[in-house]
Amino acid sequence: MTEIYLIRHVQAEGNRYRMMQGHWDGNVTDLGLQQIDALAERLRGEKIDAVYASDLYRTRMTASAVTRYHDLPLRTTDQLREIHVGRWETLFFGNVIHDEPELAYAFMHDQDKFSIEGGETYAQVGRRALAALEDIARSHPGQTVAVVSHGVTIRCLLSRITGIPLRDPELPIVRNGSITRVRWEDGRFTLESIDDHAHLDALGESVWNKHGDLRDEPLAPGKDRDYYIDCYADAWRSAHGDLTGFAPNSYFEAAKRHLEADSQAVLRLYLGEEPVGLVDLDTLRGRHAGYGWVSLLYLCPEYRYQGYGPQALARAIFHYRRLGRRSLRLHAAEENASALAFYRKEGFRQLSYENGSLGKLLLMEKSLEGPGRG
Repeated sequence: MTEIYLIRHVQAEGNRYRMMQGHWDGNVTDLGLQQIDALAERLRGEKIDAVYASDLYRTRMTASAVTRYHDLPLRTTDQLREIHVGRWETLFFGNVIHDEPELAYAFMHDQDKFSIEGGETYAQVGRRALAALEDIARSHPGQTVAVVSHGVTIRCLLSRITGIPLRDPELPIVRNGSITRVRWEDGRFTLESIDDHAHLDALGESVWNKHGDLRDEPLAPGKDRDYYIDCYADAWRSAHGDLTGFAPNSYFEAAKRHLEADSQAVLRLYLGEEPVGLVDLDTLRGRHAGYGWVSLLYLCPEYRYQGYGPQALARAIFHYRRLGRRSLRLHAAEENASALAFYRKEGFRQLSYENGSLGKLLLMEKSLEGPGRG
């Protein structure tokens, strides 16, 4: 008999920012690093004889929770990777759901019908992952093995082990950093326990925003002028208390220049068809020094404090990463306590104070290297 601890990787950028990860090799988040610590303590006293992981960074990092207290080599295989989603790789969920709703529905709810050019089907994932798990089990008779893989891949494995169809909501997507135990005996797997995440509960939820995913569209200066000015005015009022010093025409003309330099630099954010915010990037500023400048990051008041902020910030993070920038910079008003709290939580640090027309501005910076990889 072989015991297998089937572990889903900890929170990675795609989970936090609601992006299609697939084979894309993104970073582990700050919460993910905390989950690794918790997982390491959970497994510290367990007898583990071998550890395997998919070859992607987020699973290899998660496997370090096992090797922290067990002197074992990490063995990797691409057969344990997440499903490859073709042209969707690195796209935001909200955009995918809006632009290709039928295919997105199949991906989430009718998996037997999901097929995307350049990607994999669920059946292909299930076959390769089950073959890999069987090889691992046969190689370690009478032992206990930790195997680190991915959400869809583990779900495909559980479907094949239990016989529950993938489209059945009874079959869960296990949480980041959770442990599912299976047993290999007499040439077959049986499920012992599923989605054990008690060791993570003190860290809080790492699931997506239950209200939905943001999508984006480039600002259309000809028709979106009033929307842009309304957003900027509300942001100014939130920062300074009133509109003293606000120069709407100047800011809108600057946004038009940002769009002329980069057609994706100014984005309207939506939840479904409802406009909820704005991102304005000045991609020319900071280019010489390797940083990207955020001129405006805005959510309408009714959508604040609901978990959408990281999704909005992600538009800046990944746009500037694609441009090869090493960090993000922005100004925040000293008196805007809620904005400062958000930016600090998202990994920004204060570089300096600067004098603004209405008082002190904090120059803030966030590294784009990513935790554990810088």
